[in-house]
Amino acid sequence: MSKVFKHLSVMAEVAPEQLVFDPDGTYVDGTFGRGGHSRLILSKLSPNGRLIAFDRDPEAIEASREITDPRFEIIHAPFSSMAECLEARGVTTVDGIFLDIGVSSPQIDDASRGFSFRMDGPLDMRMDTTRGMTAAEWLATETERNIAQVIADFGEERFARQIARAIVKTREETPIETTQALVRLVASVVPVNKKDPTQNPATRTFQGIRIHINGELDELQKALDAAMGLLRDGGRLAIITFHSLEDRLVKRYFDRAAHPERGIDSRVPLRADQLPQPTLVEVKRILPDAQECAENPRARSAILRVATRSRKGEA
Repeated sequence: MSKVFKHLSVMAEVAPEQLVFDPDGTYVDGTFGRGGHSRLILSKLSPNGRLIAFDRDPEAIEASREITDPRFEIIHAPFSSMAECLEARGVTTVDGIFLDIGVSSPQIDDASRGFSFRMDGPLDMRMDTTRGMTAAEWLATETERNIAQVIADFGEERFARQIARAIVKTREETPIETTQALVRLVASVVPVNKKDPTQNPATRTFQGIRIHINGELDELQKALDAAMGLLRDGGRLAIITFHSLEDRLVKRYFDRAAHPERGIDSRVPLRADQLPQPTLVEVKRILPDAQECAENPRARSAILRVATRSRKGEA
């Protein structure tokens, strides 16, 4: 039986409204979580509509059993594999795809998952607990150089080298196996943030390790490529991100797809009809309103980007 945690889906009303334009269509929720967005997407579909969800977290799959709607099914797989999984079910085109990127509130709130630096628990951090190396196992075996690079690149932590050095020195005597052990270690070498004294010194380190353990940016890139191959003409892609690394990747992907001509050398003489045509149009950037941010602090850093697949001949 899955654990019960209070979960408020970010931009729960706005995202489904932006996604669903054809009630009879087939839609994908690539990040089921606890089903908040999926339920609202289903509420906008007709009896002929269909929603296929994905999640790699076994607890999310268990929670999905509460939805008995015949228009709904869920697949235990990462959203990066959506194209192959859908093709195996005879689905080659869809009307809309929704992604809510990053770790979910229930995952953070469950100390046993190891995502939170506020609670003590095993240093796991895997979104799919059935496979892969835990954060503790990775920290016990990785080189100091690679640990520093991960924390710097994915955590955007300027004290990454000092943290990596402390990790390697500490593990020689004591394994780093719990979240609080890592928090204490990081706090011993990272000074308090003067701009935000309330920020836990381990915030960026946890983010960087989590992104690496789950291959989150690679998964997102693969999902974007898969989505472009699945969306029918006029189909919509809606993505919520929560930090700059994710949002930058999505923004740049959307920009390249909407403005492919920017990649052409301006010195090359081309007629208008020779220029590459955009594959995305009507790109939107939507932020949560003040009321939602007040009711759900997690929403404060959220950005919803929505794009429409261009139709043939549309520029």
